[in-house]
Amino acid sequence: MDFHSYKTIQFQREGRVLRVLLNNGPMNVIDHCLHGELSRVFEDIQHDEDSDLVILTGANRAFCAGGDADWMQAMIDNPSIFRAIATDAKRIVFSLLELEKPMICKINGPAAGLGATIALMSDLIIADEDTFIGDPHVKMGFVAGDGGAVIWPQLVGFAKAKELLLTGDMLSTKEAVGLGLINYALPAVELENKVQELAARIMANPRWAVRWTKTVTNMALRDLAQRLMDPSVAYEMMSNLTSDHQEAVNAFREKRKPEFTGE
Repeated sequence: MDFHSYKTIQFQREGRVLRVLLNNGPMNVIDHCLHGELSRVFEDIQHDEDSDLVILTGANRAFCAGGDADWMQAMIDNPSIFRAIATDAKRIVFSLLELEKPMICKINGPAAGLGATIALMSDLIIADEDTFIGDPHVKMGFVAGDGGAVIWPQLVGFAKAKELLLTGDMLSTKEAVGLGLINYALPAVELENKVQELAARIMANPRWAVRWTKTVTNMALRDLAQRLMDPSVAYEMMSNLTSDHQEAVNAFREKRKPEFTGE
């Protein structure tokens, strides 16, 4: 598979391990380009004949800090931009859950919003113990429609998931381990060794037993995503039109506390 067309994602080969690095500025924010590339990268990885395992991480200070404020403003100004990416939003989730190859997520910095969803839909998640993960969609006046409502309740139960999704609070990765949300939170200097250890243990097993075990394990999540993603994206699209979403974007860009009106 030729990955040279990607602009915001980098690829490194380590034998039959493919390392995938999100690389879109220091915080790896999701803008139009990265969103579009995320909608096709997991399908391309699936069809890459030279790899059997994927390590997903961030190339910079964050794993993925969520949506870019300028892109959010562009979608407020022109809602047809949001409408145009609806299919891509669903494809990101579906292709993640349909990827047969095992994927280890190395959270090297904050993982927020869609960034957190992508991390949590990986198979094993190893994080820097000094960083955070969460889905703050509601703080931005947005519905958590890009997969958060699918994956969080399955990992931590509905009560805790609703607490986190409705408050938009971020969790330390140590807290996330305690909740069963992620596998390990370790000092930054130990992350890579743990990733390599787990990759080697998985790669020591027969390829098709591993792939198809993942496939059947993900079937329930795939069924759930098929039911939830259309209404999730639709509700998020509606929240894009609210005054409170505009206020949240304004406040974020102006580095102040938002003043919501309920509209």
